[in-house]
Amino acid sequence: MRRLPPMILVLLLWCAGLGAAAQFGKISILYEDLRSAYGGNGEVALGLVVSIVGMVGLIFGTTAGLLVARIGPRRAIVAALAAGAAMSALQAFMPAYPLMLASRIVEGASHLAIVVVGPTMIAALAPEARRPLAMTLWSSFFGVTYTILALIGPSASPTGLFFGHAAYMAALAVILALALPPDPKGQGLPMGNLLAQHATIYASPRLAAPAMGFCCYTFLYVAVLTLLPPETPETHRALIAAGMPLVSIAVSLTLGVRLLKRMSAVRLVQRGYLVAIPGFLILWVTWGHGAGMVAGGFLLSAALGIVQGASFAAIPELNATPEDRARAAGAVAQLGNLGTTSGTPVLAALLANAGPSGLAIAAVLLCALGIEVHHRQARRRDQHAD
Repeated sequence: MRRLPPMILVLLLWCAGLGAAAQFGKISILYEDLRSAYGGNGEVALGLVVSIVGMVGLIFGTTAGLLVARIGPRRAIVAALAAGAAMSALQAFMPAYPLMLASRIVEGASHLAIVVVGPTMIAALAPEARRPLAMTLWSSFFGVTYTILALIGPSASPTGLFFGHAAYMAALAVILALALPPDPKGQGLPMGNLLAQHATIYASPRLAAPAMGFCCYTFLYVAVLTLLPPETPETHRALIAAGMPLVSIAVSLTLGVRLLKRMSAVRLVQRGYLVAIPGFLILWVTWGHGAGMVAGGFLLSAALGIVQGASFAAIPELNATPEDRARAAGAVAQLGNLGTTSGTPVLAALLANAGPSGLAIAAVLLCALGIEVHHRQARRRDQHAD
């Protein structure tokens, strides 16, 4: 197959990211259908069908980065897409619960490989002048997927949605197998002692910094998208539910990309967190008033959208080699899943027991932590450079 232009390859990898996000989103859309099929196993068992994909990333995120660096990103993403297609096709038959859960575990590994390979290959393929745009585009894959699924989900049957997702993943596996450049020979680093490798990654101010900053974002953003709409007056509920992810995507792809041309990705992450703080304070002051909650929600969504895009742009900014970028992306996947799985229950408990003030104060502290983490890691990089 003739070599495609770099930005077309970037778009294809982004499309793979959409398929990976749908591995979460399709289950959310079909949750009531799954309750009918598997609810007899109990609520915890049903919840595992949803959450097990994220748990795989939480446990094995950094390990996936090491594996990708060793076996090669092209082989890894093609295999991951093929496995994802096979699992989605199996799920279309609504198999017995143990088999459904096993398919979701395999899907978790598939998802993890895609979200590690995606930013690694995009950083390598995109021309330097367009790398900020390419990395910001990649960061939007979850929000775009959930928007698409929200539009098509109500009219889709479980069988149709699962088979449609399987066909999409299979088609991308074939396309990327033909389109992506071959992996270099002698690829990657020896795995060695996995615990020692993890320690090396998280001790490095270059490898760990994007992930540590991103963890604060995932802790806040997913929780806010979940908790705010039900607490907003009914007249403004649909606006805040649909508008927040769209504002986040639009601002990151426009203003975020422009700002990345003027300042470092790390500094932009810090600025994003700084701007999010007044958004949370507005929410606190206007809680229960629809227009005020929409204003606060949109402001913090815009700010956190910038944090999201700049966090992925920080991976190639801080790490020069494909192997290091894969390891950094694995850490982003791992700590991102930590924030996603812990943020909603923690902030929901604070909201229930301490009210809007508890949620707002915790969110402000998390934003401050995101700023401080990057400040300390930047100081460590400066010391190492000396």
